[in-house]
Amino acid sequence: MSMVLFASVVRVRDGLPLSASTDFEQDKGLQDSKRHLKDVSKKLRQFPDRCTLKSGHYNVNFTSSLGVGYMMICRESYPNVLAFCFLDELQREFIVTYDTTRISSAVRPYSFIEFDNFIQKIKQRYNSPRSLSTKISLADMQTEIKLRPPYQLSPEDLGSINGFSHQAPSKYKGIAPHQMLEPVTLPGVVSCVLSLLCAGLNLLRGVHAIESLLQNDDADFNYVIAFFLGTAACLYQCCLLAYFSVWRNIKSFLTFALICLCNMYLYELRNVWQILFHVMVGAFTTLQIRLRQPQGKAPDYNV
Repeated sequence: MSMVLFASVVRVRDGLPLSASTDFEQDKGLQDSKRHLKDVSKKLRQFPDRCTLKSGHYNVNFTSSLGVGYMMICRESYPNVLAFCFLDELQREFIVTYDTTRISSAVRPYSFIEFDNFIQKIKQRYNSPRSLSTKISLADMQTEIKLRPPYQLSPEDLGSINGFSHQAPSKYKGIAPHQMLEPVTLPGVVSCVLSLLCAGLNLLRGVHAIESLLQNDDADFNYVIAFFLGTAACLYQCCLLAYFSVWRNIKSFLTFALICLCNMYLYELRNVWQILFHVMVGAFTTLQIRLRQPQGKAPDYNV
């Protein structure tokens, strides 16, 4: 029984189908999955670059790279590792066969229908997994799937399914939500510890400022706010260093700016060396956030 049932190549910017496999399956569930695949192909720009959509007893898997999306439908029991190895091999061959100029200038659907010959060949191979054991190594893809698993799409993410349309803005920009950061370095650990130290100092001074406020009516409540804002900024820098988030670098610079403003306001309560220490720690942590980049795609899957 075939496990890989359908595959297609589409242009990401407008969903134009460039090539697709020919098949004669008339199963209703498979036809529904093809409709879902068509809906997804029109919205590839809104989704992460590696996704899976469950459709009944089938899975719609796709990847996108360099403006081209590679999509396939397989049975739900088919392993993810094999599915994305299939798509990776499809991508490699398509990139070698067609240049970006031809892809960008294509105006008719299925302009590269001759690529179906290659699709049929690898479908036959991947429908007989035992024959793959001597031809490909799955170790790198298994590692890649563990590090950056495909995002599981839902009907709400799809935005148009079963005849209903949802005009919702894209929630995913750039890197997939499951993107992981590179391993933290020793300077990164040091910066995190120093940021926590600054947060503790700010918190302690903030508590003392509250006590002074209760004992002295002339005390400035804004100092309390400045100390606690400084505490929150230092803690947030630690979070940005530890976890990936959208607009991470911009957030780190804004957080550093807040640390500088808080220390400028507290210049009457701190000497120059104390202010310099807090600002230098904030700058050091901001640099470490900038240097700890998301993990890139493995350079070679040995497929």
